[in-house]
Amino acid sequence: MMFWYGNGANGWGYALMIVSMIAFWGLVAAAVFYLVPSPGRTVGRLTPEEILAERFARGDITHEEYRRDLDALRAHSPSVTRS
Repeated sequence: MMFWYGNGANGWGYALMIVSMIAFWGLVAAAVFYLVPSPGRTVGRLTPEEILAERFARGDITHEEYRRDLDALRAHSPSVTRS
């Protein structure tokens, strides 16, 4: 027989059930929020100017190459504002 601890769940059983369900659905919502990209977020996508700046910061290209490539990017990209 399985009635050693009474018949059914007691107060702690209900509390544990409620807390675990809230935690479970919270984790599901957090996973969806972080894993599904929204139209406003660009996760992991860099612009060509940012890639060029990273290459310059790492020392892969010189200042002259950076300026030349940056000018070329801006000349061929009408949506980028010039500064």
